[in-house]
Amino acid sequence: MSEVVSFKVKKDVKRKMEEYADKVSWGEELRKFVEEKIREVEAAENFKRVLDRLSRAKWSVPKGFSALSVREDRDSN
Repeated sequence: MSEVVSFKVKKDVKRKMEEYADKVSWGEELRKFVEEKIREVEAAENFKRVLDRLSRAKWSVPKGFSALSVREDRDSN
C-alpha cells in the first residue's frame, strides 16, 4: 500500500519540473532517492551500532596473533 508524501520546492524548480515532465518521471526519481537515502542512513546506524558493540567487547586477540596466523598460512602452502 502506498502513501502520499508532499513537499515544497521553489517556484522556479516547480516550473522546471513541469517543463521536463515529458522527459523525467519525477515521482519515480523521488521515490528512488528517498529509498536510497533510507538505505544509507540505516547502514550508517548499523555500522555505528556494530562499532559501539565492538568497543564494549571484553575479548581481545593476543599480541602478534595476526602475524603468526599469516606466517602459518604461508608456510602451509
